[in-house]
Amino acid sequence: MSTPTTRNDTAPALDEPALEDLLGRVVTDLGGALVVPLALIGDRLGLFTGLRDVGPATAAELAAPGGLAERYVREWLRAMAAAGYVEHVSGDDPISARYRLTPEQAAAFADPDGPASVAGGFQSMSAALRVLDRLTDAFRTGAGIGWHEHHPDLFEGTERFFRPGYVANLTSEWIPALDGVEERLRAGARAVDVGCGFGASTIIMARAYPASTWSGVDYHAPSIEAARERAAAAGVGNVTFEVGPADGLSGSYDFLCFFDCLHDMPDPVGALRAARSAVTDQGTVMLVEPMAWDTVAEGLNPVGKVFAAASLYVCLPSGLSSPPQTGLGNQAGPARTCALAREAGFGAAQVATATPFNLVYELKP
Repeated sequence: MSTPTTRNDTAPALDEPALEDLLGRVVTDLGGALVVPLALIGDRLGLFTGLRDVGPATAAELAAPGGLAERYVREWLRAMAAAGYVEHVSGDDPISARYRLTPEQAAAFADPDGPASVAGGFQSMSAALRVLDRLTDAFRTGAGIGWHEHHPDLFEGTERFFRPGYVANLTSEWIPALDGVEERLRAGARAVDVGCGFGASTIIMARAYPASTWSGVDYHAPSIEAARERAAAAGVGNVTFEVGPADGLSGSYDFLCFFDCLHDMPDPVGALRAARSAVTDQGTVMLVEPMAWDTVAEGLNPVGKVFAAASLYVCLPSGLSSPPQTGLGNQAGPARTCALAREAGFGAAQVATATPFNLVYELKP
């Protein structure tokens, strides 16, 4: 005969204010999880740019130019207003209610080339969630998910997410922070962008330093095809793009760079060793990585929350997708990242500069 389970009367009493605070944060996160894909729909359908151009507008006025269903647009506007992504101007009746974009909202949601653009985050993170079932199995098996196995929106969204930061900082802050690099690039140097993706960073640098010869390398063929198309559209003639692995560099370079990609690689040390072999004795490697910290406590903040979660969906599984399965993740932090560079043979490794979202490392032979 079984013994009835008794209640544990020694369990600590609940701190009701702490519980209310926790549940409030859960509600906020649930709202965000639902709003982000809806914001992506707004980006795809031109609802943000439309509201910027015609607002204040009703749902019917916003829906009409694109031939959209007013009822869906009406509900979308209410969700976006509740999230603070658009502003409710007037009208209590949902049909007659008017909405607009404030200048700040327009900068974030309706200016794809501006420094505050976040549409790429909507696109890339919505795409990342598509691997949820595979990721659940990966927790059990330890298997990886290759970068190339994700939905195509991840590739384009990642480029859109990081490009505004590159436009704002790359040639004005990051390269000037490196010892002697800008002077060499202006005079004419041989440079390579490893893991270049759609080529946003490569094209920005090639345009800024036309005397130098640039190449972009990435193992993902569809991304290289997109990079070639974008370079041609931009009229940049001093850059070429090739499909290839990060550890397969040939030739000698004065400047090598990795943008937000080393932590995704199954063999980051191998990639850095290849860079060490390819860089000239007077050359420099610039390593741009997402903001990360050396201790767990330092990363318990909103930026750390986004990056650590993104690492679980994309970066860590990619790093475990093939041997040696390093699984670095995007939260390695400066101490470990610099240690990896020294392990790969670099004599000097340091953080040269930073933004709230990126760390920029300078590696020297």
